[in-house]
Amino acid sequence: MSNMTVATGRRSRWGLFIAPVLVLVLAVGWTCFWFYAAWQAEIVADAWRAQEAKAGRIYDCAKRSIAGFPFRFEVQCSGASVALVSQNASKTPFTAKLDNILVVAQVYDPKRIIAEFAAPATLIDGITQNTFTVNWSKGRASVAGLPAVPDRASIVFDEPSLNRLDGSVQVPLARAKQVELHGRLAEGSSSDRPVIETVLHVAQGSIQGVHPLLAEPFEADTRAKITGLSDLTPKPWPQRFREIQAAGGHIEIVQSRIQQGEMIAVAAGTLGLSPNGRLDGELQMTVTGLERVIPALGIEKMLEEGVPQATLDRLAPGVKSQDLNNLFGALDRAVPGLGKVIKQNANAGVAAGINSIGTESTLEGKKARSFPLKFVDGAVLLGPVKVGQIPPLY
Repeated sequence: MSNMTVATGRRSRWGLFIAPVLVLVLAVGWTCFWFYAAWQAEIVADAWRAQEAKAGRIYDCAKRSIAGFPFRFEVQCSGASVALVSQNASKTPFTAKLDNILVVAQVYDPKRIIAEFAAPATLIDGITQNTFTVNWSKGRASVAGLPAVPDRASIVFDEPSLNRLDGSVQVPLARAKQVELHGRLAEGSSSDRPVIETVLHVAQGSIQGVHPLLAEPFEADTRAKITGLSDLTPKPWPQRFREIQAAGGHIEIVQSRIQQGEMIAVAAGTLGLSPNGRLDGELQMTVTGLERVIPALGIEKMLEEGVPQATLDRLAPGVKSQDLNNLFGALDRAVPGLGKVIKQNANAGVAAGINSIGTESTLEGKKARSFPLKFVDGAVLLGPVKVGQIPPLY
């Protein structure tokens, strides 16, 4: 009996040690796995940076660290910078610098990462040597589908603002309450012929220094689809645009809506690229509240004070400011007061012109006008009238 009691006691004591030993083994194994995975993450990050560098996008960190043990990975990048380098590597057309980027991935879901950006960021235009600052209250991004080609990605900034540095003075250029950009692979698209669906949302956006009309807050929502891509590997944008043009690809504006006060504009259509790398296509637009927008353009006031050549180049390419002033002077000499009458009725003339181009319509229960906005080898045409010129994309 005593021998059986001793054997039973030994087995019981061994049972007390089994659970702690198993926990210790699992902990050691998990620790080894986490550090190995963290090491692999650094290797993958370096490989990705090398791949991006071949496409002319140079990413760098003054200091990089990995933490987050035991259930996630946190990659901290301090002194982050992004530089876009031209193909001949003699110029750096664009550089962005920001203080810190935090990238987080869960151990159980490594294919999805979330990033947070610390403001502010400094943007340097290497061509014009202009410097800009971008600020925001919160910036974050998410990417799913890694380490292969991502199947969706998003980036969101709360209260972003863009300023241009003029010496030590910051000149406001644009701001918004929120900007969101989402992209994903369209359902059914293949890796060798990907189709990208995008959504852009701007809440209470405004643009300063261009025209008082643009300084008023507006809401914008745009859904688009991009075709003609051969793959999603990193490439310089000029090369990417050439591939889209060669493949007959295009950007389909599925739906675009902009609202500013009582003015609402919606548009849909398709834009492609000409062999010269300029926009080709047509958007069908419907606008309500034009009777309020046209007076706000201040055309009458511009004519009274004299139209700057830079403004004419945007509104009526090819027309010289001096020629326009001479015309009004000649009209006044021929029929005293005629030039002034024409100036004072300029807004009405523009409204009548748009009305003659468009057709009556209804938008969201309000009276509206519908008209085509055409792009012909970069020229922007409102009906038969050229209203602008877009430079080539490559």
